[in-house]
Amino acid sequence: MTNTEKQYDEVIATCRGLFINKMKDYGSAWRILRLPSLTDQIFIKAQRIRSLQQNEVRKVNEDESSEFIGIINYSVMALIQLEKGVVEQPDLDVEEATARYDEKITETKNLMLNKNHDYGEAWRDMRVSSLTDLIIQKLLRVKQIEDNQGKTLVSEGIDANYQDMINYAVFALILLGQNQENSK
Repeated sequence: MTNTEKQYDEVIATCRGLFINKMKDYGSAWRILRLPSLTDQIFIKAQRIRSLQQNEVRKVNEDESSEFIGIINYSVMALIQLEKGVVEQPDLDVEEATARYDEKITETKNLMLNKNHDYGEAWRDMRVSSLTDLIIQKLLRVKQIEDNQGKTLVSEGIDANYQDMINYAVFALILLGQNQENSK
């Protein structure tokens, strides 16, 4: 297993653990959310990260990491919603939701491994702020596709954009972790 794969798995283990605990607390209430609602939730988190990166004063004592974790988990929820559709009442128990989560992460990780091979781990030389901007760009693309009722002429679909957001957020968390290690 490559170092990237190991770091990816460590980040996802944290995100997955939070997802499972929230499922235990709230159930699958998120299943009633339409895709634009999930996209907006991710957008709020990305905008908050950008604000934290740009502003010197923080009025809430939280760092970017929790927001990147939220982007990952909401993006996985969106991928599940794309596949299963929206429901009127929560319909997934912890086990089924976790299985769906794992399935979406496996697909997304495989995409990352393929792209990472082709791009030569270029993300390692990027700034976290650039990854944030790329996530926001992907969100704006998703919003446009949603406004076009899911139709695209030449572009990849909404699912690929959610997968890219997951991977960019994982990369950001890896880089943030490395920056913390280097500052010790």
